[in-house]
Amino acid sequence: MELEAVIGLEIHVQLKTASKMFCSCANIFGTVEPNSAVCPICMGYPGTLPVPNGTAIEWTQRAGAALNCELAADSKFDRKSYFYPDLPKAYQISQLDQPFCGEGGLDIIVGGERVRVEIERIHLEEDAAKNTHSEDSSYTLIDYNRAGTPLMEIVTKPDLRSPEAAKVFLQELQRIMRALGISDADMEKGQMRCDANISLREPSSTHLHPKTEIKNINSFRFVAKGLEYEIERQTKLWEASGPPQEQSTRGYDAKTGTTIAQRTKEEVADYRYFPEPDIPSFSFSKQQLAAARAGLPELPLQHRTRLMRQYGINDQQAQLLVDNPDLAGFFENTVSEIEQLDQDEVGITATEVKKLVKKAGNMILREVRQVTDGVPVDEWKVSAANFAELVVLVFKGVVNQSAVGQVVAQMQETGGDPDHIIDNLGLAQVSGDDELTKHVQDVIDANPEVVEKVKAGKESAIQYLLGQVMARTKGAANPGEAIKLIQQLIND
Repeated sequence: MELEAVIGLEIHVQLKTASKMFCSCANIFGTVEPNSAVCPICMGYPGTLPVPNGTAIEWTQRAGAALNCELAADSKFDRKSYFYPDLPKAYQISQLDQPFCGEGGLDIIVGGERVRVEIERIHLEEDAAKNTHSEDSSYTLIDYNRAGTPLMEIVTKPDLRSPEAAKVFLQELQRIMRALGISDADMEKGQMRCDANISLREPSSTHLHPKTEIKNINSFRFVAKGLEYEIERQTKLWEASGPPQEQSTRGYDAKTGTTIAQRTKEEVADYRYFPEPDIPSFSFSKQQLAAARAGLPELPLQHRTRLMRQYGINDQQAQLLVDNPDLAGFFENTVSEIEQLDQDEVGITATEVKKLVKKAGNMILREVRQVTDGVPVDEWKVSAANFAELVVLVFKGVVNQSAVGQVVAQMQETGGDPDHIIDNLGLAQVSGDDELTKHVQDVIDANPEVVEKVKAGKESAIQYLLGQVMARTKGAANPGEAIKLIQQLIND
């Protein structure tokens, strides 16, 4: 039976404000002892009054602007009532019918095609506490440090048609949150959590059948795996008895790769929403809403597109750079340094500058990323100017590509320029002189059986001899020159 997946996502994003949503407690869940960053307000003591976090509201509007949402001129908080141990007040301060952000949309690239995912709303609420269940389920520990953390919920329309598209959307959303500086959005740390809603239908139909919600998935891969399993499970239900007749909630089990029934899904009426009586409603002027849209940074998709167009790098390289803003900035600074080089002085042409830019991108993603991984950008000792010089030296064959890692590691350690480091480490490439000829002849003399294989036309035998030359010269030989000498000396 051919069926189409209809997928919508509800994404919770923890905002990294200094304090919690409705009190002055430090927003430091996960970094201190359990239940040490709490107060009577976030613990729900009777008689306490919540005070909204203005920064959290501003950041929610900023996220809405980045996702092309309508920003509400009037908004309010509501009480969402339900009882569970992780909810100290037995209700959650959330938003029902007047969220801070209304409809919007985000473009993503899936399988090389641009797909528009419509946003239904973005609202702001407080997070619940963190439950930790024992392996045998005999007890539950609760950390109330998380209670009251500002939590932004982004709800999409059911516009996604595949598990891969859902995964791509979440990855792009994470990049946007990080670009805005409002959340680290790390799924493994619970800073971004996803509930995925899915139903199936005939490809020609526009009808929406009762959906299944997969709760609290904590990785991109698990979102895709959970949806793949649900497509398979629901397809079997369709084939056996038709579409599901009621909404349900299921949990994803990462060990088995399956979803497990938890309960039927609650409706809005089950939560008994009513306006939060302790917090006045909000009104925003046109100037305030315009300010939320002003000054947005270059967003990830725009950034990737510009890097590819401006510098001629491919999509994968652009993606890796955008995922690491410090590295992307270093790349653009390096390109600027390359473009400012006196081309006559360094002996390159305008056409070769484009090749240098691509080589710089490759070297940054290999060697610079390796030595700076986890190092704060203000502690990088590799400067863009020195690195641009190294790119030129590699391009001109002064130093072999295989030695770049050593040079960059030394640059990061000492902050020195590549010329001196190459000289000090003896990494200058051996090329076209008597020394290289001697090394090649020694390798030929030491490997007569391999030489016979070369004469017989076996290509891998030449590569073996080249490897021996590179070992003798500690990677300093020019590979092209060495191969030419090997062939020349064998055939003489």
